[in-house]
Amino acid sequence: MASLASPTNCHSWAPFAAAPRFGSSNKLIVHVAPTLLAPNAVGAGLTLNLSQKQKSSIPNFTTEGLWEETDWEKLDADLNYWTRPLRPVQWYPGHIAKTEKELKEQLKLMDVVIEVRDARIPMSTSHPQMDLWLGNRKRILVLNREDMISTADRNAWATFFARQGLKVVFSNGQLGMGTMKLGRLAKSLATNVNVKRRAKGLLPRPVRAGIVGYPNVGKSSLINRLLKRRMCPAAPRPGVTRELKWVRFGKDLELLDSPGIIPMRLTDQAAAIKLAICDDIGERSYDVTDVATILLQMLVRLPAIGPEALSKRYRVDADSYFGKTFLDKLSLQLFNGDVDQASFRVLNDFRKGKFGWISLERPPKYVAK
Repeated sequence: MASLASPTNCHSWAPFAAAPRFGSSNKLIVHVAPTLLAPNAVGAGLTLNLSQKQKSSIPNFTTEGLWEETDWEKLDADLNYWTRPLRPVQWYPGHIAKTEKELKEQLKLMDVVIEVRDARIPMSTSHPQMDLWLGNRKRILVLNREDMISTADRNAWATFFARQGLKVVFSNGQLGMGTMKLGRLAKSLATNVNVKRRAKGLLPRPVRAGIVGYPNVGKSSLINRLLKRRMCPAAPRPGVTRELKWVRFGKDLELLDSPGIIPMRLTDQAAAIKLAICDDIGERSYDVTDVATILLQMLVRLPAIGPEALSKRYRVDADSYFGKTFLDKLSLQLFNGDVDQASFRVLNDFRKGKFGWISLERPPKYVAK
């Protein structure tokens, strides 16, 4: 892979180094050079400087079907580069440390663990210590907000996790899709619990399932949908649930709702930016303009969106610049020059699905153990 543009030569790079060509298998090959970006590009708006001809040609060959693993790898590499000059995103409210300690104790009582992740960013909402905490305990992986990703995204993630032997349920906690399947799967995975108890002459007990995951991924909403009543506080912002709470689902299933847990220090800043984009981390932890700028830089690269769709939606001609320059023009047009308000507008539009079914991640290369 070519190296990213350096500060001294970034203006000499063209976004598309060569015209598309066909390989030996008659498959269209598109060469994408590194994004135009100096280290202070988020502040200066020096991103994706496309000519009008290049912009108009994008929809003709950068379709969802043509985007492959290498394209996502290049986007990830650029995202890591973009985040380097930014203020680090860090968020660790005081209640999380207490929750983490209590949760580790409660895990010993659980028959099965339900880990909830954001379907738009499944890897970024995976706690690095989760495998260590769970050990050999049975696990169900829930990818919530399935209504916000495409069928291709869903299929890619289903295949990826199936290869790892993980039981995956796609859900929409707001509408209840996938919740009944989740309840049945949790009970079925723990059927041997009462078999062993009866063998010892003990009375059967409800299956204990703990629901864990990052903040604001929809844990409480899933429980409320399962119970068909509001038993756990839920709101579309991180940090609402602040204590562990057991609730009963029928006669044979108990669920533990837990506050979102997140590492004390976010070492992967590309993942941290995605958490901010998807509203899975506290708002005070990041600069809203920086995050909105990077979101725009990502959206313009995704074939399902692209520069034309962004310009058309906001009626802003950014002179082929998508980033801070775009936000500046949007702020002048709609918010009297308030860039923060323009940034919130772009982020909220993404969070509400106004851009369509968009995933910000695709599965990494899977290497069998």
